[in-house]
Amino acid sequence: MVSKGITVLGSSGSIGVSTLDVLARHPERFHVFALTANHNVERLLGQCLQFHPRYAVMVEPVAAESLAKRLREAGSETEVLAGAQALEMVASHPQTDYVMAAIVGAAGLLPSLAAARAGKRVMLANKEALVMSGQLFMDAVREHGAELLPIDSEHNAIFQCLPASFAAATHSARDGIEKILLTASGGPFRLWPASDLQAVTPEQAVAHPNWSMGQKISVDSATLMNKGLEVIEACWLFGLPAERVEVVVHPQSTIHSMVSYNDGSVLAQLGNPDMRTPIAYALGWPERLVSGVAPLDLFATARLDFERPDVERFPCLQLAYAAHAQGGYATIALNAANEEAVKAFLKREIGFTDIPVLVGHVMQQASAGTPMNLEDIIVQDGESRSHSLSWIKNKKMH
Repeated sequence: MVSKGITVLGSSGSIGVSTLDVLARHPERFHVFALTANHNVERLLGQCLQFHPRYAVMVEPVAAESLAKRLREAGSETEVLAGAQALEMVASHPQTDYVMAAIVGAAGLLPSLAAARAGKRVMLANKEALVMSGQLFMDAVREHGAELLPIDSEHNAIFQCLPASFAAATHSARDGIEKILLTASGGPFRLWPASDLQAVTPEQAVAHPNWSMGQKISVDSATLMNKGLEVIEACWLFGLPAERVEVVVHPQSTIHSMVSYNDGSVLAQLGNPDMRTPIAYALGWPERLVSGVAPLDLFATARLDFERPDVERFPCLQLAYAAHAQGGYATIALNAANEEAVKAFLKREIGFTDIPVLVGHVMQQASAGTPMNLEDIIVQDGESRSHSLSWIKNKKMH
């Protein structure tokens, strides 16, 4: 068996850490070619000393210098690179076979796209890449013969429930699929009255009831924006219109998503809420690998509940559907405004219920239609962030 070279984009985050945990269980099948992080020197240092990658990339140059010095002192031969362009280099390098794309937010788009254009197996944990550049990204996957496997637990569950002949890049074997049922935990405020949401604190918003995730995605889960972004991602991944992607609130997070077929069948993927399951599935596909996740105890689970999402209390979900219907410029605006809004909320500059207000405002400024090149995507992203920051500044002044 030829060992596959793995590049982990965002190895210091929760997905990156889980990926390395799975890789460590299969040293005969995989070796780590490159690890990347933004500025977490301590964590990347430990990972480099354990996995001995050829390259370590830090986006921040000062952090890269610090890492390089400490690796030299430890006798490591790992070469340290700095900057965003180095991310694209390791993602598209000939010795990289599989890329775990786990950089949070818009920053993950360019290296993920570079991996697709280099024909890699792209294990996509960065939903923003498809939200921002769905058509462009899917075209790159098709044109360059890349493999695109979703890591989000919901999209990975859908992928597992689709026919074996389904190919994400070509949308073949789509016949017979009635709709996708995308499950949502409902977040920590599922049962809160609307009047209490204005007083939500960052600490409350990041305390997810079921999953261990980073701050940004935890806030997105609390507003249901995470589910909105996943709806857009599902439309691109599986070639379905938004009206055939339905969100189902399922508080136990045991069923990770379902596919409804035209013969009345509904196939569901169940498991414990642990990201190592979808990661192992993508690494081993079409085989299944040991992930380290305990099997689901159905007797302990006992019950499965389902509810419709409340879009009155959580309007971000409806905004995402509206943005997808409006076109690519609107989904870029949605994503950029949400990123800036979440940052401001975490810094206590705006309130929890201001997040959808800001996103809706910025979406209205977006151009009509869909951009077909990277430059236009980047311009719209920048303009939307600028509108967002002006709104936040204005809010703070009043």
